[in-house]
Amino acid sequence: MPSVLDQRIDAAVAGLTGPGGPMPLTTVQRDGMDYPAIAVAPPALTYYFAHFCTEHADKTFLVAGDERLTFAQVHSAATDVARALIDGFHITRGDRIGIAMRNSPAWIALYMGILMAGGVATLLNGWWQTGELADAIAEVECKLVFADAPRAQRLDEATGLGAEIVPIDDRLPLVQAMAPLTSRGGNAETALPMLMGDDNATILFTSGSTGQSKGALSDHRAITQAVFNYLASALTMLALATQDGTPPPAQHATLLNVPLFHVTAEVPVFLQSFAMGRKLVLMPKWDAEEAMRLIEQERVSYFVGVPLMSFEILTHPNRPNYDLTSCTDFAAGGAPRPVEHVRRLSEEMGGAKPLLGYGLTETNGVGCGNYRENYLAKPNSTGRASPPLVELAILDAKEQPLPAGDRGEVAIRSICNFKEYYNRPEATRDAFTEDRFFLTGDIGYLDDDGYLFIVDRKKDIIIRGGENISCQEVEAAIYENPCVAEVAVFGLPDERFGEVPGAVVHVRPGAVLDAEALTEFLTARIAAFKVPRMIWLSDAPLARLGTEKIDKVTIRATYRARYAEEAQAA
Repeated sequence: MPSVLDQRIDAAVAGLTGPGGPMPLTTVQRDGMDYPAIAVAPPALTYYFAHFCTEHADKTFLVAGDERLTFAQVHSAATDVARALIDGFHITRGDRIGIAMRNSPAWIALYMGILMAGGVATLLNGWWQTGELADAIAEVECKLVFADAPRAQRLDEATGLGAEIVPIDDRLPLVQAMAPLTSRGGNAETALPMLMGDDNATILFTSGSTGQSKGALSDHRAITQAVFNYLASALTMLALATQDGTPPPAQHATLLNVPLFHVTAEVPVFLQSFAMGRKLVLMPKWDAEEAMRLIEQERVSYFVGVPLMSFEILTHPNRPNYDLTSCTDFAAGGAPRPVEHVRRLSEEMGGAKPLLGYGLTETNGVGCGNYRENYLAKPNSTGRASPPLVELAILDAKEQPLPAGDRGEVAIRSICNFKEYYNRPEATRDAFTEDRFFLTGDIGYLDDDGYLFIVDRKKDIIIRGGENISCQEVEAAIYENPCVAEVAVFGLPDERFGEVPGAVVHVRPGAVLDAEALTEFLTARIAAFKVPRMIWLSDAPLARLGTEKIDKVTIRATYRARYAEEAQAA
């Protein structure tokens, strides 16, 4: 039976999206199917930027150290970027333009300017090493890449990139940081393209069981609809808060403490903030005490990050030294929260409520939400499908829907879903059912109230603090060491990150290798978060199935038990 909060949410959404409401629904056709869509959402992000940066022109938009920028100032800088890209770099509609940088006002102005010029903002993972960056740039055929100092240095070591690398000093104030770009050309006479919903907008990278990162390409319509689906949730909660006599602050504020190359930071945090007139307080690097200082200083009203972040604030010994009362919600995404963490957040954070979202890169972050007392009642659930655009299904091996309570693959259908994996037609075809449900690779079930419970993963991935790690990719990196004969990589439970990589390695007869040397070997090749926390060396060949494939299920169970025993003995 729906909870009281669910009934209130449903009533608020009906009023919001029904006839005469501020966000009425319409129908959009794509791929031969009709999808519900929010009628007032603009066709492209460029119009969205222009409208809300004018509406909130003088409000503070970005806070980065000592620099404070209004919506109007950021939009002006982004417009200069767009004109320079067209006149100075000869960017044309659909060109892929990479951003390899930490969070900064420069990152945001580049993202906006690339889209305004008609380019495709290609969000490169800032934690990648040289080979990973080079592979992704080649995968989607970037024409141009903007890189801050650490990423530019890594790219200097790559050969045959086929893309021009433009170093950006993001430590400078925004206008100065953009000078290497804007000095190349562009003026008030430069015409910007008129974009439509089916123009390509972004590429974000996703690691699945195949190892090689794939570029998930989305058009403008998918992203604007995703943003407005999030806005529907925000307006719903605002309506409930107003009914309860707790009106919102004069200006919402949130920390931008997760990397912008992740969909969570890009869509619900960064992009949603334009419509809300919300202040973003940038954190280039996560630190729990610095986060608390900024929450107090900037009166942050909403916090979102991977579960680890809110837990580190909750358990920080200096938490009583900071006034966190402005923050009403501690939201999380990217990974599940342990049940005990949900309870403690509710009981120990001075009235702030825990929230959880579930979405994927391929769905532009849109999926499910579990709110406040509903989350406390069902802390193992990711929540219900996010209204008004998301449709959830649990499918069997033949892609047929299963009834409530039966386990199968979680599938999501909405206008917000990505368009394709760039230049990967087979992978794109395999990602969708015939009736255009996206197959998430997660195994779960729906209860009688429509709440989704994730119980396993179909894909061979590890989720470390919200960051997806392909076991196959890590195994491939380990196999590059000539001393390695066989390897199996799998997830190990970890209180802080949820999971961390572990590996069992069978060394070639006669070869000499220890775990420390292998760790050093991997650190030069893959991002630090992918390097196994524990490496066990095995003299004997790894266990195999009757098919002669490595028996990863048995190996994982054996070494997880050993890991627990070793941790207990330590």
